[in-house]
Order: sequence, then C-alpha cells, then structure tokens
Amino acid sequence: MFQTSIYQNRRGILSKNIQDGILVFPANRELGMNFADNVYHFRQDSTFLYYFGIDQPDIVGVLDTDTGEEIIFGDELSIDAIIWMGALETLASKCEKAGIKDVRPKKELAPFLEKAKRNQAIHYLPPYRHDIQIDLSLWLDLPINLVNKKASIPFIKAVVAQRSIKEEVELVELRKAVDITNQMHLKAMEMAQPGVEEAEIAAELQRIAQASGGQLSFPSIVTKNGEILHNHYHGNTLKEGDLLLVDAGAETAMHYAGDMSRTMPVGGKFSQRQKEIFEVVYGAHQTAIEGLRPGERFLDRHLAAAAALTDGLKDLGLMKGDTQEAVAAGAHTLFFQCGLGHMMGLDVHDMENLGEEYVGYTDTLQKSKEFGLKSLRLGKELEKGYVITIEPGIYFIPQLIDQWKANKHLEQFINYDVVETYKDFGGIRQEEDFVITDNGYELLGEEIAKTVEAVEKEVSR
Repeated sequence: MFQTSIYQNRRGILSKNIQDGILVFPANRELGMNFADNVYHFRQDSTFLYYFGIDQPDIVGVLDTDTGEEIIFGDELSIDAIIWMGALETLASKCEKAGIKDVRPKKELAPFLEKAKRNQAIHYLPPYRHDIQIDLSLWLDLPINLVNKKASIPFIKAVVAQRSIKEEVELVELRKAVDITNQMHLKAMEMAQPGVEEAEIAAELQRIAQASGGQLSFPSIVTKNGEILHNHYHGNTLKEGDLLLVDAGAETAMHYAGDMSRTMPVGGKFSQRQKEIFEVVYGAHQTAIEGLRPGERFLDRHLAAAAALTDGLKDLGLMKGDTQEAVAAGAHTLFFQCGLGHMMGLDVHDMENLGEEYVGYTDTLQKSKEFGLKSLRLGKELEKGYVITIEPGIYFIPQLIDQWKANKHLEQFINYDVVETYKDFGGIRQEEDFVITDNGYELLGEEIAKTVEAVEKEVSR
C-alpha cells in the first residue's frame, strides 16, 4: 500500500467533487474455478484499490459525502479460514493503513444502505462482474436489468478525472512495471529461434512477471500469426523466416501495468519484405510519438500515424492516391484496423470498465462508429500526467482483404493485385509506454531494441 495520506487525500478530493450522497465501492470477490474453495487468482477492483488500497476480497467501501463518514464493511477471517490460509493481516489493520477507522460487519451494509437511500442519493460505478451486479440489485432493490443503467455518471466522471492524472508514486510503480515488461520482451527476442514453441516463450514471460512479485497485466500475445490482433493461441512451433509478434506486459505487486509490443524475425534476420513493412510501422510509431504533448488530441496522433502508414504503403505499391484523402476515407484500415493506443495505469486499458466514452472522449468529442476509428480507445486532448501507449501496426488479414477486394471497396486507394501477394505475411506491431509531461513526453523505462538493426542484433545474440 501507499502512505495512508495518499488514500485519504484521494477520497477527500472525490467527496468534494460529488458533494451529494453515498458513494459505494464494492471490492471484488473470490470466484470458484470448479467449486467455491478452489478459486481463480484474485484480482482486486482497480477503483477500490485506488481509493482504499486494500487487496482483500468481499468487502465494501462507503463514503458519505454529506457527513464525511468513511466506512469499510467486511468480516475478519473465521477460524476455519485461518486453519487453511494462516493468520493473515487483519482487516482492521489494513483499514488503519488506508486511513479508515470505522470497520463494520458485512451484514450491516444492506440495512445501512436501506436507511440511507430514503434521504440520500446512492452512487455506484457500473459493475463488470455478475456477482457484484446481483449484490447491487439486492442492496438497492433494483431490477437486475437496470443496475448498469442506473450507474452514476457524476461518479464515473469524477473517478476518470482523478485516476487519469498519475501521481508520482504511481509513476514509480508504472516504471517498475515497464522495467519488468522490458525484461520479458528481451527474453522473447532471445528465445525467437527455429524449433521453439510459442508456448515456451509465453511460459517464460509469465515466469518473469511472477518472479518479480506480480502477475501478467493481461494474457500474453505470443504468435507467428500476428495478423490476429488479440491472438492468445500458443500452439505453433517457430521456424526460420517466421515473424514473431509479442504483445505482453507485467503487473507489479501493487497492480500497476506495463504493456509493450515487439515484432521480431525468428532466427535473427528479417527478409527484405519483412524489413520494408517493419520500417513503415517504425516510421508511423516515431511520427505518433513526436507530437505527444499536453493539449494535443490523441485522435490527431492516430491520424498522423495513419498518414505515415499510408505514405509507407504507397512507397511499397500497396496503396495509391492522395494520402489525406485515403485516410479520410478509411482506406488505411485495410491494414491498420485498431487504435493507436490507450490509457494505462491500474488497468492495462485504464478504467475500461467505466466506459471508453468517458475515459477516452468528452461531451464535445464523441467516439466514432466508423471501422477503425471505433476501435480507438482514446481520442481527447492529452494532459500532463496521462500515461498512454503508442502501438501502430500493419496487419494483413486474408478474410478482410478478400471481402474488400470482392466489393471493390476503396479501390481508388488500394492496389489489390499487390496486396494479394501479402496475404500470408501476418502482422507487425510496435508499442511503448509514455507519460505526458509539462511540454512533451517521457518514455517509461529504458528503450529496448525497436529498429530493424537493433532487433536483429538482439535476436542473434
């Protein structure tokens, strides 16, 4: 946990921003794998961690913005639990570290809320787990199909505004996460050799993350089929000439995330065609980074990267026509179907459960519904303290190519005969993590190999 004052200050700021009613923070519960006592790995709710820091299941935090009361509802371990789990730190002790003096049994929560809702507004965030959705339905006497619809928009907006700006103590944790993530990617480059199985690399990445005291920040993407954007299949054996795309990250013991991608040549040498596409992606990556600063719309960095990709693909004969017209029409999305990046923090896609329309956009900048842009998680102006990823890529998806070609879609910008020859190429992605500073940006962690020459050298060690 951080210092007590950090959690107290965070809750104080939030209460001032809401100024009306009760704020309810359900912690996550243990979830059984095949019976109640054989549980999945526990991961605490990130917003609960942010305001309370208590990494324990089945408790609920309550802030009364009218009276200033701060309460944790939860129970100490029973003797049966102690027999199996040992004498762990008490809930009372954890609450003291979070600056919470009022700790009450969990059974008192429902009557507390029943009484409060007669005279006060009850605010909660949209639940993403069904058990919490059921709890809120019972506590607040709401039909379950209305629970998410009744989530508090002011609460969501206040949390997003606060969690978006990373404190220095958070940046320390994020740098740790990225440093561990760097180690994972360097190990992947070392292992990218003919005869190695994807599963072996994925297992080693998980070992590094856990050996550092944390976990993976998301399921690792380790694949020679990089055209599948979120490919979690690890059943292939690498061979000379393959491209290996690795998108993976570590989470620290305090649950802050790292998220990086590298694409590498199995055996240590890119083919000419692989090198050409790699350098187009690298150029777009650098173009996107150059404009990172407070006040810059992330949407504009995305479009700048898309233009750089288009220019590079035109040079290789895959695209044609005016670059800006092609990007405006969305022609580049045949090759770049996703967004340039996202916010990162306690979640690898930070606060995604609160809604991208609130995290990445504003009342005046609405999220697009167009193909490609609809996958851009962040579009609004950057601010000092934002932590973001930059991850342009080029992906040759055979089914998408076939569909567009059959419909002659945007053929004024695409040389389909040339594109046909790339259908077995796969995909290339490059990703790094940045914090926005007063006048620009800072790369989190040390820079690891990302040019053609540097990646080849690292794989060939």
